[in-house]
Amino acid sequence: MGDLIRLEDRIKGSAGSVISSGPWEFRKPLWRTLYFTQFLRALVEETPCDSKAFSQMPPHFVLKGGLAYTILSMYANRKNEREMREIYYLIGLMDCMINQVNAILRTDLLRSMYKQVFAMKEKLNLHWHGTLDRVLLPIDPQLFNDLEYRSLLNRAGTMKELYQTIRQGTETMFDTLAGNYVFFCPGGGEEVWNRRIL
Repeated sequence: MGDLIRLEDRIKGSAGSVISSGPWEFRKPLWRTLYFTQFLRALVEETPCDSKAFSQMPPHFVLKGGLAYTILSMYANRKNEREMREIYYLIGLMDCMINQVNAILRTDLLRSMYKQVFAMKEKLNLHWHGTLDRVLLPIDPQLFNDLEYRSLLNRAGTMKELYQTIRQGTETMFDTLAGNYVFFCPGGGEEVWNRRIL
C-alpha cells in the first residue's frame, strides 16, 4: 500500500516542489532565504529549479519591506482566489494613498479612502508593519505599463473613477502575476510558513 501512495514523498516533499499551482504558483526553493522571491515563469521553465544551473539564480525580485507583508497575505490566502483578488485591490488602495499624487486626495475625500482601507483591513484581518514605501508587487515593464496606470490614477476626476481605475488596474496586475510569475517561499517552504501564519 505504501508503494502505491508513495507516503515517503508526501511526508518529505522535494526541493523546488509546487506548494500551490493556482491562482498563483508558490514553490519550495532549493536554497535558503529569509524572503519570498519572485521569478519570471519563463526563466523557471527554461532552467528547472531542481537543476544545478538554477543555483546561479536567474534575475528575480526579493520581496522585502512592505512587499514581504503583501506576498505573505497572498500566500496565506492562496487557496481562495476571490479573497486574493480582494486583498490585491486593498493593496492597490494603500499604494494609491502612499505613492499617488491626485488632486482628489488632497481634499477631504481622502478620509473616505482611509475609512475604506481600514474597514477592508479589519474585514480581511490583514496588517502591515514597518516601512510601507512599496506594497504592489513588481512587474516587468514589458508585461504591465506602470506609468500608464499611474497616469490614469492621476487623471481620475472623482472618487468613483479613482476606485474603478484601481480595481481594473489591480485585476490586470493580479492576472499578470498569476500568468507570468512563480513565487518561491522563504526558508523551508510550506511547513515553516504554515506554522507561522495559519
